[in-house]
Amino acid sequence: MSISDAFHIYDTTLRDGAQQEGLNLSVHDKLAIARHLDDLGVGFIEGGWPGANPKDTEFFRRAKTELSLKHAAFAAFGATRRPNVKAADDILLGALRDSGASVVTLVAKAYDRHVDLALRTTLEENLSMIADSVKHLRQAGQRVFLDAEHFFDGYLSNRAYALEVVRTAAEAGADVIALCDTNGGALPDEIAEIVHDVLGASSARLGIHCHNDTGCAVANSLAAISAGATHVQGTLNGYGERTGNADLVTIIANLELKKGQKVLPEGLLPEAFRISHAVAEITNVSPSARQPYVGFSAFAHKAGLHASAIKVDPALYQHEDPAEVGNDMRMLVSDMAGRASIELKSQSLGIDLGGDRELIGRVVNRVKEMESRGFTFEAADASFELLLREEATGSRLTFFTIENWLTTVERSADRTIITKAEITLTAMGQSIACTGQGNGPVNAFDNALRSGLRSLYPELASLELTDYKVRILEGRLGTGAITRVLVETSDGKGEWSTVGVHENVIAASAMALEDAVTFGLLRQGRVPE
Repeated sequence: MSISDAFHIYDTTLRDGAQQEGLNLSVHDKLAIARHLDDLGVGFIEGGWPGANPKDTEFFRRAKTELSLKHAAFAAFGATRRPNVKAADDILLGALRDSGASVVTLVAKAYDRHVDLALRTTLEENLSMIADSVKHLRQAGQRVFLDAEHFFDGYLSNRAYALEVVRTAAEAGADVIALCDTNGGALPDEIAEIVHDVLGASSARLGIHCHNDTGCAVANSLAAISAGATHVQGTLNGYGERTGNADLVTIIANLELKKGQKVLPEGLLPEAFRISHAVAEITNVSPSARQPYVGFSAFAHKAGLHASAIKVDPALYQHEDPAEVGNDMRMLVSDMAGRASIELKSQSLGIDLGGDRELIGRVVNRVKEMESRGFTFEAADASFELLLREEATGSRLTFFTIENWLTTVERSADRTIITKAEITLTAMGQSIACTGQGNGPVNAFDNALRSGLRSLYPELASLELTDYKVRILEGRLGTGAITRVLVETSDGKGEWSTVGVHENVIAASAMALEDAVTFGLLRQGRVPE
């Protein structure tokens, strides 16, 4: 068997993951995500429930002509036939049969209480529904997987019946029976024990499908695999309703890097970081910085003690090489920083401090002093690089000097809000007075600054403010509190972040914007005055 068939990586982002609160995928979104999943090398992509959902029906129709998958097969999801209806006459089963998907995953009740209360039928009829549906689709030439819903709760309630569901599906021709922890309440030791028992009591090939309600979805999935499951279901980035599904990226990385088990085609694991974040852009769900393996903070180091050790050998404080999943090690500069942190961070920015202990000491002391006043350089690399260059050269890099500024916010009689900024600055020996309007004082200041400089620095036209965050640092002072502003700027080729701190939010913003424009000009190759 190939890797994809000896062990199944089965992705259900487009169906189960799409049930996450606030996550809404168009057909175009689903097609784009499917391409990324195929690039990752998963074996199966569950596209949704054709027939029950117009959007999913449209997805399968378009997928036939618009997608050419290199690694994955599409799976259509649906339910077994309805009670007391022939399989050939069931409309939804017919939609699965006609979907064009080479694989159909049927969901079936494995919990006796659900059969009685949700399906409102007998235990015997539920088994007939499973057998008839699997046989019907197999006769149509499709491969069938069965999701045994609420299996672990059902097993604890009525072990004999839960096992009979597995046996019935396998004997009818289902290739895999995935045991589902639908409520997400099981723990790893329970999962391992039950999977081991089911394997001993049946000849079925087993899979695992876990939800994260106890925070154990990944651990439960790995426990099931250790017990003998050879098919694992999950979603990219752990998307899913309530607390989400098992994060497939974490499972894959653990299997390949910790267990030495190849579950993706050769060379595709380093695509994990890129694909995880690309899909996050499509879903418009901000990626978790602390996501294992592929989060921005997964290999970020802050403490000076850690940095000293990493300088000797990165493996001393990293469980894996981040490059294995396409991520990078990052050094965070903070008031915890020591000399090693500053040296490593400067190297990552391409600045060689030449082992100058006096210079490094000055940078460390300045960082600690500024952070005591509310600055943070963890998320403001550009401001830190400007500080570093200033200490190295003995003077601040300057393309312009802001002499004074004024912002006004006026509400007219017709309730229109008018915001203006006036700035006087000096650049290239010229005194320039400039004005700007915006939807707020910070936006007006940004527009005024750039309008005044654009004739001297036309490359500023490519700069765009992409994010703006404000944090109150001293809440006890009320409206007189210290404010920290973080600004993210892009020139279309890259992004950088800058920081400003002041009691006045406009002054803090002006400080961050001044750094942002200065760094942008530096990136463009301009030489400071």
